[in-house]
Amino acid sequence: MSESKKREPGSQVTSDTGQRSEPGSEGIETASDILTKIFSDGSGSSAGAEMADLNARYQALQKVTVPQPPQTRFIAVANQKGGVGKTTTTVNLAAAFASLGSQVLVIDMDPQGNASTALGVPHESGVPSTYDVLEGRYGIEEVKVASPGFETLEVVPSSIDLSGAELEVAELPERNHLLKNALAKFLKGSKKHYDYIFIDCPPSLGLLVLNAMCSVNEVLIPVQAEYYALEGLQQLLHTIGLVQQSYNPYLVISTMLLTMYDKRTLLSKEVFDEVREHYPEIVLNTTIPRSVKISEAPSFQQSVITYDPRGAGAISYEEAALEIASRSEQVLERITKRKQGE
Repeated sequence: MSESKKREPGSQVTSDTGQRSEPGSEGIETASDILTKIFSDGSGSSAGAEMADLNARYQALQKVTVPQPPQTRFIAVANQKGGVGKTTTTVNLAAAFASLGSQVLVIDMDPQGNASTALGVPHESGVPSTYDVLEGRYGIEEVKVASPGFETLEVVPSSIDLSGAELEVAELPERNHLLKNALAKFLKGSKKHYDYIFIDCPPSLGLLVLNAMCSVNEVLIPVQAEYYALEGLQQLLHTIGLVQQSYNPYLVISTMLLTMYDKRTLLSKEVFDEVREHYPEIVLNTTIPRSVKISEAPSFQQSVITYDPRGAGAISYEEAALEIASRSEQVLERITKRKQGE
């Protein structure tokens, strides 16, 4: 496993801006300070001030120690509403964790295969994929491939063939646990320990999503910063509740992440405040901004982490990954309590 990035001894990261200060450096202007002075128009919203802030946050991330979870975290990224950044979040969180030293496996359960595209792995029809895993032709060990650019990130790709899987396995007695059984078999025989296993779910409610939710302990919900997203969220939470009652009683909603956040608009702030008021323990403080680079990256078969590593999108996803990692013990404790019936 790659070594986690370390914070330099004696350096400090502030909680609000992420800027690092060295002992005895009081009064010495940093590059960020100089940029701010040159470009700031006094409103705090100039391009120069934003550049300085991004630079400070980027430098802070290079020095931080990322805690690894005491055991594997199994996370389904789900939202039945399309266009909320579900696959984008799966891909970029996985890439962020890998860049920060975690061993990560991504299972693409969406027949569109967009996560496979963004992580740079082949997924055309006929390529061994999750379709073959569900139907029992191949095991995960035989299907998974390494994602270019990351030593510790592997992908079980999807393909368009997966779109017919729901009908083909509908009559099987273990149809809801096909992925869970395949994953358990793979991990039992694997010599590699995974810190995070992400499953990218399709934007629908069917057998593929049910297989994903029966295979994990956690659900991560990306929430677009608009009011229509709040309406869809209630329906999704109801669906997850039904899964908990009927199929997977140990499932918890561990994380909500606000995506496509525009700090210039009052609407984004209101949606964030609304979600945080109702779900204060699971909403991340980090938000993911609207970003052209985030949208462009998949067309180059890359995550934004490699496509634009110093940009706002990559930095935000790495900060989100760090926040998720820092909550590992708390989340795993919740799962343990559910298993013990508390």
